Amino acid sequence: MTADERVREIVEPLLADAGLELFDVELTGATLRVLVDRDGGVDLDMVSRASQLVSDALDRADPLPGRYVLEVSSPGVERPLRTPEHFRRAVGTTVALRTRADVDGERRFEGILDGADDDGVIVAGRRVGYGEIERARTVFVWGPSPRPVKPKKKAHAR
Repeated sequence: MTADERVREIVEPLLADAGLELFDVELTGATLRVLVDRDGGVDLDMVSRASQLVSDALDRADPLPGRYVLEVSSPGVERPLRTPEHFRRAVGTTVALRTRADVDGERRFEGILDGADDDGVIVAGRRVGYGEIERARTVFVWGPSPRPVKPKKKAHAR
């Protein structure tokens, strides 16, 4: 079992009891990143509460050797996509994807995520296996710009 999986096993039930979803766990160097979410998003108070829950649980269980920095946050508007479940939830949205260096063709591209299954994804008509993806995230697309408001002409008194 990997360190990420050990942490997930410990904190996922606690967060669920608090009405939160464990979106992702990532251990990069000495930084343990725990991303939490819920319908409607999370505010600073919820992130603070989740941080305390996760910190206390990890202190008790001590699943990671050595020292690490714990970061608990929301996945944000432009969410990382690392698991097949992340990709399935993002079908129909715009994503940015970068393939590994050894993959033929354009390495960076952006488009609508047309589909995701257990083996890979289809982005802008291109099939990419999960093993070929180096990094992926959703892309926040701004709506159309508001039309400029023209100043009203003042009526002249006669």
